[in-house]
Formats: sequence, C-alpha cells, structure tokens
Amino acid sequence: MSKPEISDRIAAAGQFRITVTEKGPLLVYGRPPLAIQSIVPDEEHESRDFREGRRFSTEAQPTALCRCGASGRKPYCDGSHLRAAWDPTLTASEEPLARDAERIEGGALALDDNAKYCVFARFCHPDGDAWTLTERSEDPESRERAIREASLCPSARLTAREKESGKPYEFRFEPSLGLIEDEAIGASGGLWIRGGIPLSREDGRTYEIRNRVVVCRCGRSANKPYCDGTHAALKWRDGLRADEASEVRERPARRPEEVW
Repeated sequence: MSKPEISDRIAAAGQFRITVTEKGPLLVYGRPPLAIQSIVPDEEHESRDFREGRRFSTEAQPTALCRCGASGRKPYCDGSHLRAAWDPTLTASEEPLARDAERIEGGALALDDNAKYCVFARFCHPDGDAWTLTERSEDPESRERAIREASLCPSARLTAREKESGKPYEFRFEPSLGLIEDEAIGASGGLWIRGGIPLSREDGRTYEIRNRVVVCRCGRSANKPYCDGTHAALKWRDGLRADEASEVRERPARRPEEVW
C-alpha cells in the first residue's frame, strides 16, 4: 500500500446536504448512509478506532434527525424539541475552522488545534499525545503516529499538515453519517458528518464544507450546531444499541498508510 498522500478539500458534489433548522431538527437530503460508529478502546481504555454498527434508514426525504436530545425515537425527530427545555440557538462561526486554530510546528509536520471543536473522543493520546508527536515529527515513527492521531479526531479539531505546503493529511471518507457511541465513558456523542456533505442554515448560509465534522445531538453544546463534548460531561445517552441489527461489521484498526 502506498504511503500517505495529501488531501484537498472534499465535496459531496451536491448529492447530499443537511439543513440545520433554527429551532428544530437536522434535515438530511439525498439518502446518505447512516450508522452507529462506536469508539473502540484498547486494553488501557485508550481510543483506537471506530467500529460500524447498526444502520438506520434515510429514505424519508428529508430525514429529520433529533438535535435537542429529547426525542423518544432517536436518532429521528419526534417533535420533542417543541416541548423540551433546550436552547436551539446556532452560535458557531461559519468561518473556516483553521482560521482560529493554534498552529504547532515540528520538524516535518504542523498541527492545527481548535479546542472549541473538541468532542472528547480522546484519539489524541494513545501513542504519545499528538502535540508532542508533531514537535518530534522529524522522527518517522513520531510523524506517522501524529498523523494517525490527528486524522482519527472526528471533528477535525486536530488536523495534521505537511509543514511546507500546509495541505492536510486525512482519512478518505465516503459521504456518510455516523452516530458516535462511546462506551468507555458511558456516553453517546454527536452526529459525525463525513466526506464533505454540505451543512447549511435555513436561510442558506453554509458552514465550512469539511471532510469530517461533528454536530450536536444532546442539545447542550455551547457551539451549536457543532458538538463541543458536553455530552461526555452529562453522560448523555441516546438509548440506541449498536449490536441490535445484523449489519454490524467488524474491521481491524486502520493503518497510517490509509491516510491521505
């Protein structure tokens, strides 16, 4: 398998799109795949990869997904947002995430870090933290570990870049949606939007199109529509079972060579 390549921004070519309603659900258009994505820990309870589990239909057009956290038929909206005690206000910037990111530079890599978008998935520590590994990235092993840890960050809070060109290293994601489950901490996470699916407001304003981003499902993020990790502190659960359907598919941890 070839060594990591460098990615350009991916767009889903208009096939799929998501609208964030101002006071209600996420409206999903185009029938992208939707499945549970469970964080897989190792023996030391460190996050290592994702495991795909139960799949859900997006045949209804649009498919309305809950973002208030109160629906009785998650992941779908059932109108509970009309009665729930939650603040639906969309406060996040539409500017590129990297604009406000801190830049850490090492021998071969640079690392963008925008802590506002941390979703507490904890992929940034298993083999030495991503920041230290970036600083030591003149060493090939440290470089590969830094790339892998940053690329597994589902929200792109962390993005590893080639130091000279500034282009990002990322996993190749097909346009798809993931319902993050984190059994290690006993919480359910946000909706993982992958592969450049456009995310817009009702008035047509579009958020930065990204290869990976996580939006809030618990209704408590202070950076809506994005997830800010509040679900972890609240131990919020969506009540879904990852192994309920037959579509559960195990796969080994991805290797750094699959980053591009």
